[in-house]
Amino acid sequence: MTSLQRYLPCLIFVLLHAGDGGGGAAAGKVPAIIVFGDSSVDTGNNNFIPTIARSNFWPYGLDYDDGLPTGRLATDFISEAFGLPPSIPAYLDTNCSIDQLATGVSFASAATGLDNATAGVLSVITLSEQLAYFKEYTERLKAAKGEAAAKEIIGEALYIWSIGTNDFIENYYNLPSRRMEYTVSEYEAYLLGLAEAAIRRVHGLGGRKMDFTGLTPMGCLPAERVGNRGQCNQEYNAVARSFNAKLRELVDKLNKDLPGLRLVFADTYDLLAAVVGKPANFGFDNAVQGCCGTGLFEAGYFCSLSTSFLCRNANKYVFFDAIHPTEKMYKLLADTVINSTLHVFM
Repeated sequence: MTSLQRYLPCLIFVLLHAGDGGGGAAAGKVPAIIVFGDSSVDTGNNNFIPTIARSNFWPYGLDYDDGLPTGRLATDFISEAFGLPPSIPAYLDTNCSIDQLATGVSFASAATGLDNATAGVLSVITLSEQLAYFKEYTERLKAAKGEAAAKEIIGEALYIWSIGTNDFIENYYNLPSRRMEYTVSEYEAYLLGLAEAAIRRVHGLGGRKMDFTGLTPMGCLPAERVGNRGQCNQEYNAVARSFNAKLRELVDKLNKDLPGLRLVFADTYDLLAAVVGKPANFGFDNAVQGCCGTGLFEAGYFCSLSTSFLCRNANKYVFFDAIHPTEKMYKLLADTVINSTLHVFM
């Protein structure tokens, strides 16, 4: 779910860490989860900027007992797997202090991409701005924790990158400017160059343990089926596979080039393709439509206008809206990332 209104993460932090003294890095080899990306990992940053790309309203959060418009993303499950708080706060949430952000923080912004032009479509936070916030975060950590403790947190944290889908479905295939400038292959190379620069930037600031999650079969999103007679758009899926193959090569290159870097590629394409192909094998009834409205085009505010058509059990759906997975599907995706990283970083 995109840009979710989060009041719970800071409260959860306080409950879990009350009385621990607040000093130093968290126990274990991964003291924090630090996140860059798009709606797949935005835990609320977009609620603090002027954009419509948010979902801090009903029916998002229908599975929560208190009904708050929130939900657990893959990164929340990953954080929990590493023994950290089960919700990762948004950096722009002023309810969270730097102490509360020291065990995990998301700089992600729904509707953004590697390409700054993608962020401009819905006026959200660019990847460049996310990196600037991260630099600010490192300085705040030093001031609050001291140089040594901050260096330990930054150096031992797990960095998760989940970004790239919007560059294709929101920008390249939706608007003419990039298609006039680049072929698909050239645009992939352009995006990979931006990904490399971003990873190098975080490495230069002390980050060492990183996961870059590949693209899923974006042609099978309900929103992309609408214009393709209800079928997955195989052209889009082919682009996702091509981009992932090149991303793997970039991961290998950077692991050789950058001292101390441990960068892992998490392949979630095959999992979602398998779920969409045979949803019943994974406990789902519907992989074609989202839970919200008709399930074919609604997302964000459109979901709030279609609550009379809301499904009765979101756990039976792969997608919550026309773009984003349900919490159950996020948990399956998180397991894939966890399996890719636990043996490397624990």
